[in-house]
Amino acid sequence: MLLVEDDDLMRRSFAVALERYGYEVAVAADGLAGLEAFREGGFDLLILDVMLPGLDGIGLCRRVRESSLVPVLMMSARGDGLDVVAGLEAGADDYVVKPVDTYVLVARIRSLLRRATYTPATSTNPELPGGQRELLTFGELSIDTGGLEVFVSGAPVALTPTELKLLLAFAAHPGVVLERHTLLRDVWEYGWDGDSRVVDLCVQRLRKKLGRDRIETVRGFGYKFRR
Repeated sequence: MLLVEDDDLMRRSFAVALERYGYEVAVAADGLAGLEAFREGGFDLLILDVMLPGLDGIGLCRRVRESSLVPVLMMSARGDGLDVVAGLEAGADDYVVKPVDTYVLVARIRSLLRRATYTPATSTNPELPGGQRELLTFGELSIDTGGLEVFVSGAPVALTPTELKLLLAFAAHPGVVLERHTLLRDVWEYGWDGDSRVVDLCVQRLRKKLGRDRIETVRGFGYKFRR
């Protein structure tokens, strides 16, 4: 994984702690160095501080999303500021607020990596004769739950692992209202009450890619996926 953090002490502390958990960690001290490192190496996860010199973490996340769906975890010193929203809008999958306990950071990392390698436990679309694959179809939207591919009007749509898992959660319950805390538990794997903004911002990103009318907001409850 790649850790981009400008504070030298914090960068070294995080790297040492994560290496003790068995992770290989490359580091960068500013956004431009982080972008260069990302382009040179194949990383399975990025951890980006929001406040970085040169190119901040939000800008770096946007640059990464231009070419990659790699999981991105943002770190912010201000958990209730615009940093969180801006980071999630830029394409980050999750965030933590500094200072953060190592076990919380590792739990978020493990969850992101599981999403990146997500395979449905049972396929609702088994292989058909002739190599054809059955699709879940909702109007112009088609979802191949076996191949984990999504199409709108026949054109493939690139989704991050988190966006894909959220879409599969909706597609498994069409017409049913899913509460935010349920989605936090099932998609983000929060074992405690999490920040529902991660759900709201991920839904917004899905709407931009799939069509704004596909996911309906049910005020006071959550979201409903239209058939």
